[in-house]
Amino acid sequence: MKLNNIDIRILHELQENADQTNLALAEKVGLSAPACLKRVQRLKAEGVIDRIVAIVSTDSFQRRLNMVVEVEMKSDRAELRKTFVDMILKAPEVKQCYQVTGTVDFVLIINVADIFEYEAFCQKVLYKHSDMHKFTTSVSIKCIKFDTSQHDLS
Repeated sequence: MKLNNIDIRILHELQENADQTNLALAEKVGLSAPACLKRVQRLKAEGVIDRIVAIVSTDSFQRRLNMVVEVEMKSDRAELRKTFVDMILKAPEVKQCYQVTGTVDFVLIINVADIFEYEAFCQKVLYKHSDMHKFTTSVSIKCIKFDTSQHDLS
């Protein structure tokens, strides 16, 4: 889908505040409310807007651990990679998963209550996969930046 300047302005505004009313959004991008609503609906239907979510403050709940896990596989066989990805997709502890280039194959962001829950995750997921060669875990001490927006949409 080809995005024009108004579509891009709508996306930027929604990334800043997806909770604003359609009327407020329309005023900011210079459209009538019905025209703005139509564009937003089209952006959703075309898959440009994947989903709209609420980001919950981490300070609102009991502290949890975020782990950054680098996973190296034994081989690069597609069927083994698919079974690993299927396991990761089913694991609620995994909040993000990136297939990457370089010395490791995957980088995972894991969210757990404590080290014991992390160990249970490792036993249940990482050690279970026969093609997993090794993994390295880093514990996040503090989140310095967390930004979900996509920039340079043009």
